[in-house]
Amino acid sequence: MDLRKLKKLIELVEESSIAELEITEGEEKVRISKSGSGVQNYAFLPPAMQPMMPPAQQPASIPVSETDKVSEASDANKNSLPDGHVVKSPMVGTFYRAASPGANPFAEIGQSVKVGDTLCIIEAMKLLNEIEADKNGVIKAILLENGQPVEYGEPLFVIQ
Repeated sequence: MDLRKLKKLIELVEESSIAELEITEGEEKVRISKSGSGVQNYAFLPPAMQPMMPPAQQPASIPVSETDKVSEASDANKNSLPDGHVVKSPMVGTFYRAASPGANPFAEIGQSVKVGDTLCIIEAMKLLNEIEADKNGVIKAILLENGQPVEYGEPLFVIQ
């Protein structure tokens, strides 16, 4: 799990009323919980690696300096988007361009779309969520690769 995703999850926990969040992606597991004075961050190694380490060393906190660097890098990427309407992810999950591995993608660059047309699917917690166009226009850019993790609010498409 990359640091951008971890930072966004930490921010979501801080801003919400939930006390604890635990997410498992494949063999990686992350648990974020609030304490009275802030948020505690723990990143867990895959189960195959855990027996090699003493139990006291398994949780690893995320250094703030690294998350700041990731934030600066993601801010720089936002500035490099093509002109047009940006369709953003409404959730954290996995981005898929097609309904199944062998199927044609829902949207291609240069394709005309109307409000309500399916652009992609985001899988979150084993649920497939269709992401629809919220503006009429032509797909100018597809910003993620198939199967790539996506964060809440991350740009997915540019429509002009």
